[in-house]
Amino acid sequence: MEKIAVAEGQGWRVTDIVCTAGPRDPRFEEQHTCATIAIVVAGSFQYRTAAGRAVMTPGSLLLGNPGHYFECGHEHAVGDRCISFQYDPAYLGDDTPFPASTRVPPVRAIAALTSQVHAALAGSSRVSWEELAVSLAGQAVSPQASGATAPFDAESRVTRVIRLLDAEPAAETSLTRLAEEANLSPYHFVRVFQSVTGVTPHQYVLRTRLRQAAVRLATTLDRVSKIALESGFGDLSNFNRTFRAEFGASPRAYRRQYA
Repeated sequence: MEKIAVAEGQGWRVTDIVCTAGPRDPRFEEQHTCATIAIVVAGSFQYRTAAGRAVMTPGSLLLGNPGHYFECGHEHAVGDRCISFQYDPAYLGDDTPFPASTRVPPVRAIAALTSQVHAALAGSSRVSWEELAVSLAGQAVSPQASGATAPFDAESRVTRVIRLLDAEPAAETSLTRLAEEANLSPYHFVRVFQSVTGVTPHQYVLRTRLRQAAVRLATTLDRVSKIALESGFGDLSNFNRTFRAEFGASPRAYRRQYA
């Protein structure tokens, strides 16, 4: 088995796990050290816990509560690949956040998340690993663990963050910092922000930066590289690629429309 660290933040981690076991390999008991959601991206295997047995197939979510024991077996085929998200207890707000079931089947919402995982693995800047972690948890966590925020209070907290983002689009905008500004956990902040604005914080920040960069391209003679850096993009090629995807033209072509 090969494990490669992919991403991490405050209270969460992502690991790319490739298993090469097959029908002749013995199963052995393992233990989840933290709350775990693994999205199966290739292959299949049998997953056994005290709650029962399930066949894991591409697009399904494997669920594991901290301290619970499990076995994985490959009775019918060799190998699989999973992208595993691990959460510290405080991040989800409960020591055992997942219901008794061992998996979430490959429903439509999971299919969308799977494609985003592949895009993130390919290096897409339009996908946030932490927002993926939150979205996956939202598909699996029990309703009583998800918490709730009063609509007026949620709107007030999100509005405060939006004003900060609009005033300082190039400022440090980690999910942890924005959640602290709203006085919410990162997990609940993403869910509340999206319910109020219709987009995730990552999408909002990206579009705010692109929108303000477009204004500068149309109204100033500043160099494209300067605009990219001062808009919060640390890499010019990433800025060019993201700008084109958003506006359908490169920054220079966009500027020529207003020359």
